[in-house]
Amino acid sequence: MLERIPPRERRDLLIAWLAISIAFTLIFIRGGVNIVGLLFFFVLSLLTVGVAFVLHELAHKFAAMRYGYWAEFQKDNQMLLVAVLMAALVGIVFAAPGATYIYGNVTRTENGRISAAGPITNLLLCIPFAALMLFGGGLVALIGLVGLRVNAMIATFNMLPISVLDGRKVLAWNPAAFAALMVTSVGVLIWSLF
Repeated sequence: MLERIPPRERRDLLIAWLAISIAFTLIFIRGGVNIVGLLFFFVLSLLTVGVAFVLHELAHKFAAMRYGYWAEFQKDNQMLLVAVLMAALVGIVFAAPGATYIYGNVTRTENGRISAAGPITNLLLCIPFAALMLFGGGLVALIGLVGLRVNAMIATFNMLPISVLDGRKVLAWNPAAFAALMVTSVGVLIWSLF
């Protein structure tokens, strides 16, 4: 599988993964923390936010490749910088780290299914994180809670039917699939907050 991810794309994914993890770490440590806390929250971000982001983008890539198209993630340096600066200065993470570009004449159905693959992956990742939250204790439960919330947030945000987000393409392909994914994403997000 790794041979299908060229070195430039691996580098872009790694840089975006690190930048997003730094942005979320800055959110987690607002109000101050020692070096041990800083390292803890950075590792927590790598394991939750980073994994959610990377698997979301790879889901798009491999769904497109399943249809016979070439697809690659490309980072957006400006948006990565905005994500880190907003986290540091304002305490909000708005992360649009880049996108998976599909090369070829994709049909509406194929584009909708490829777009749905990312949020579906995040919703599937909610399952093991929810299990960690419910059945783990202490640190394991915290990792589960953060992973659950982050994946639910990423799925919900990406299902918004605006601009270049996945939701717009899913809605154009199949309104019922859009509704099911949106309701599920919002429902899991609300559940994770309580």
